[in-house]
Amino acid sequence: MVSAYAELEERMRGRLGGRECLHVPSCRFGLYLALRHWCAPGGRVLMSPVNDDVIFFVVLAAGLRPVQAPLDPRDGSIDVAAVPESVWRGLSAVLTTNLYGNPDPAPELRARCDALGIPLLEDAAHAIGSRVGGRPVGTWGEASVFSLSKHTGAKTGGFLSIADPTQRAELAAARDELLHPSRTTAELAYLVRPYAEATVRALRLVKAAHATLRLLGRQEREEIRMPLRADGLKQALAAAPGLAPFHPWVRVDMHDYRLGAGAIRLRRTERLLSRLDTTLAVHRAGTERLAASEWGTCSERAGIQPLFRVPLLVDDRDAAVAALARRRIVTGYLYDPPLDTYAGEVFTDPSAAPEPASWFARHALPVDPRRAAEVIGVLDAAGVRPVRYGDGGNGDGGSDRG
Repeated sequence: MVSAYAELEERMRGRLGGRECLHVPSCRFGLYLALRHWCAPGGRVLMSPVNDDVIFFVVLAAGLRPVQAPLDPRDGSIDVAAVPESVWRGLSAVLTTNLYGNPDPAPELRARCDALGIPLLEDAAHAIGSRVGGRPVGTWGEASVFSLSKHTGAKTGGFLSIADPTQRAELAAARDELLHPSRTTAELAYLVRPYAEATVRALRLVKAAHATLRLLGRQEREEIRMPLRADGLKQALAAAPGLAPFHPWVRVDMHDYRLGAGAIRLRRTERLLSRLDTTLAVHRAGTERLAASEWGTCSERAGIQPLFRVPLLVDDRDAAVAALARRRIVTGYLYDPPLDTYAGEVFTDPSAAPEPASWFARHALPVDPRRAAEVIGVLDAAGVRPVRYGDGGNGDGGSDRG
């Protein structure tokens, strides 16, 4: 087991210029380790409001108060200049998102964190192949976390990367203490899952499969955001920090998020990780094509990246989602509404400038760059209109869903 972990870690270390890497069962698990290691309970963490709600609950589980950052409406990255000085002075850490693989401004955030004497933590789940400031995303912070469920497609595992290798032993011990032991039944289920999913798609049984999962209690989202369950969340906060009180929220979409990897998972992950450069090349080509479309937007700062999903900016996002669904193109990774709207002031400090994030969350259509040609054809045939921030003269662009 140790040697198998070491092989994966060495491969990832090579991608990050020799930076130390620690294998973890999931990105969310690695992020929890990082937050607990670098932040004292009760601290305040600046993060993006357009983010997976699971990450929000991981921050709460670490005993920390999320502070929502203003965003750039063009790409959903953190707008450093729009964060008030009073907010900067009260922070214990900054957590990037690198949404869909588009980098947050890590050089500027690094400079801010250095001036304040606080850690920069990078969530690079979507950004395993992205670069910013001439360096890979994930090499700017004291720690960064990567997912092997995204570009790699392993649907398990990830890495916690750390700038100071002397801290590896302490973090590895904390990881091992929190891990649940590998189970033979879980390994077998992991082995057959890709074949079962392929069969469901081939037989066009996706809707029936989702209905069955809901009946079994394994599909926990009816809407984009999971149910907040405020009363239960208040009880969990009273017991923070700790993963156990927040398990109903942190496990959503990945019940094995803290399960140790067995030989089957590790072998498959190694095989898929070895193909990563080929996958990234395909993502980069699709991203370039989508960015050049009428719905595309390309950050001049970030340039063309091998995005995990490309956020096209469309006037009526729901209509675009429906048009794609009719062609069996599923739109996932939507983060609407922003976290401050979703959670409220009881659980988070709202953004000082919420409008750009709200606009971006409402109009961003994240699509798989590997299906760029199909997506462009569908949107063009459906007459989906592009939109740009400020087009409507009211911070919005075109029709609104209210």
